Amino acid sequence: MIELKPEQPDDRWEVEALYDLCFAPGREALSSYRLRDEVPPVSGLSLVARDEQGILAGAIRFWPVHVGTADALLLGPVAVHPTHQGEGLGGSLIRDSLARAADSGWARVMLVGDAPYYRRFGFEKLEGVLMPPPTNPDRVLGLALTADAWDGVDGDVTRWTRMQD
Repeated sequence: MIELKPEQPDDRWEVEALYDLCFAPGREALSSYRLRDEVPPVSGLSLVARDEQGILAGAIRFWPVHVGTADALLLGPVAVHPTHQGEGLGGSLIRDSLARAADSGWARVMLVGDAPYYRRFGFEKLEGVLMPPPTNPDRVLGLALTADAWDGVDGDVTRWTRMQD
């Protein structure tokens, strides 16, 4: 049995170790990490998944960003420990956290990722939304949590500048 819970400050280093295990060296050099510098993940939406023994099995984080003049969530990273891959845990983390984001009043979510994988959750390629280089624009995907939330939203994706509630 896997339990999903909001990430707590004490989870930070364990989650970082999971990301180091699951992603290539140098992951923090990616442009999306510049958007996360000195910005905390969104409380209550960033989740950890633990097994019966309390061992970390997966994690997902969300970060607030600006897209032009609109606010959005930047999903990522999401990772599942190799011993739990293929069990549907990544999908559970994504679906549960997106439901929490909608319930929290967020209108739109974006990510940089593989379209065939994320399409199953409703993500589509965003036109006119510009991630900092070097980001492949075909990998910039978005999901509207409220009707038409991405309509008319375009421009540069920039770091969050407001205090979170």
